[in-house]
Amino acid sequence: MKAITQTEIDGQVFQLYDEYCHGRLDRRQFLARAAALGTAGLAMAQGMMPDYAQAQTIAPADDRIRATYVTYPSPGGNSGTMRGYRAQPAGQGPWPAVLVIHENRGLNPYIEDVARRAAVAGFLAFAPDGLAPLGGYPGNDDDGRALQAKLDQAKLRADMLNSARFLKSDARSTRKLGVTGFCWGGGTTNYLAAALGDELQAGAPFYGVAAETASVPKIRAPLLIHLAEKDDWVNATYPAFEAALKASGARYELRRYPGTQHGFHNDSTPRYHEAAAKLAWERTVVFFRQHLI
Repeated sequence: MKAITQTEIDGQVFQLYDEYCHGRLDRRQFLARAAALGTAGLAMAQGMMPDYAQAQTIAPADDRIRATYVTYPSPGGNSGTMRGYRAQPAGQGPWPAVLVIHENRGLNPYIEDVARRAAVAGFLAFAPDGLAPLGGYPGNDDDGRALQAKLDQAKLRADMLNSARFLKSDARSTRKLGVTGFCWGGGTTNYLAAALGDELQAGAPFYGVAAETASVPKIRAPLLIHLAEKDDWVNATYPAFEAALKASGARYELRRYPGTQHGFHNDSTPRYHEAAAKLAWERTVVFFRQHLI
């Protein structure tokens, strides 16, 4: 019997990790199935757990920014109240606003760091925590993923919609609004592009599922869509979405990044692809400056 190669192990573990990240496997199932591939599979699986301390690029106390947590009303959401993380440039505003939407596990340290990166780039950044109605991000992704799955998903979307409007109305904001998000947050960015219509000035989703095609005519803001090369489940949602965007005359640009996996921007896990992540973020900053300033 032919032995499985390391390349084959790597590919299968990446696929298992993708299922784990999307909640189709729990941690125990992920590790057990990786272990079935042998010692190398289990070691790789264990090495894919996020390391947020190592991935931090901008410290919360960085003197270029000011960051704090904010509580605000969210009518129609999961509890009527939300909490988020605001990062703004040092100095006097107002600044163009960018909503940063987390993955399917709440406001973890990686997303807070992305908000700080946006602030350093000159934006009033705000990252809502969809888990606020359940006490907030619990300190680890496994519990965060389980908590987010328990929420009423329609009300969670309402919480994100309220967060976008809360940010846009902030006195520090120029009232120009952009939205970006990752994985679940990327899909929510697409949803908000339709739900907000003229209220949104730019959207930059990262590897999130496409919005329903019936909602596409409501999209008014230009979109910069970032997709991984190897992300079958997400990428399969885009042909119909892209056709609808073209049919409606929407302004959009779709970028696929060679050699990347789903989650390639997240620098806390081995799926991180440094060159692609930096290029995608640079493009996003340029895109927001073009449409929000």
